[in-house]
Amino acid sequence: MAKLTKKQKALEGKVDALKLHAVDDAIKAVRDLASAKFDETLEIAMNLGVDPRHADQMVRGVVTLPAGTGKDVKVAVFARGDNADKALAAGADKVGAEDLMEDMLAGNLDYGRVIATPDMMGIVGRLGKTLGPKGLMPNPKLGTVTPNVTEAVKAAKGGQIEFRVEKAGIIHAGLGKLSFGEEKLRQNFDAFVDAIVKAKPAGAKGKYVRKIALSSSMGPGVKVDTAEIGA
Repeated sequence: MAKLTKKQKALEGKVDALKLHAVDDAIKAVRDLASAKFDETLEIAMNLGVDPRHADQMVRGVVTLPAGTGKDVKVAVFARGDNADKALAAGADKVGAEDLMEDMLAGNLDYGRVIATPDMMGIVGRLGKTLGPKGLMPNPKLGTVTPNVTEAVKAAKGGQIEFRVEKAGIIHAGLGKLSFGEEKLRQNFDAFVDAIVKAKPAGAKGKYVRKIALSSSMGPGVKVDTAEIGA
C-alpha cells in the first residue's frame, strides 16, 4: 500500500476506532484515505450467510451499475453473419467463431466478458476448461448466451458486472472509480447490494448479509453497518 500522509494516518485511526460506519460515511472515509497516484476503484467485499458448496445456496447474477464502472471492458462475441455484424456495430472488440475459439485456446484471453449466440455453443463448449476457471464462460442465466447480441454488448460496455459468491461465502466487486464522487458511488453501492439481496437463495438460513467492507484499490478496509441494509 502507498505511504499514508499524516492526515490519512489520523483518518485511518479514526476509522479503526469507530468500527462500523454508515454507508455514506464509509464511502467518504475510503475516498479520504486513498493515497495512490492513480484513480483507485471503490471495492466492496460482502460476507454472506450461505454455503456455496450447496446448489441451493449459490449466489450468482449480473447487475448494471447506474454510474458505470469507469473501466473499458473488452468484449468478445461468438457469432456469425448478421449477428456478427450487429456485435461489431454495438462495440464488441472481437467477433468470430472457430477462429476466435482457436485464438482463445492459444492463450489470448484478455477479455472482461465473453458473449455467444445460442447456435455458437457447440464451439464455445470446447472452451469450458479455458474460460470456466476465469469466469468467462457464456451462461444464459447471466445474459451472455443470447440472440440479442446488440443489447448484451452494450450492457457489458455500459456498466453491467457479474457477481458470484466464493467458497468462503464472500462476494467481491468493483463499484466504480473514486473520481466518480460520493453520490455516484452511493448509487452504484445501492444497486449492487440490492442485486445481492434480491439474489438471496432459498437455502440461505439466518442472517443473509453478515458483513460489508469498503476499500480503495490500495487502501485499508472500512466496515459498513449492515443494519442500514436490512437483510
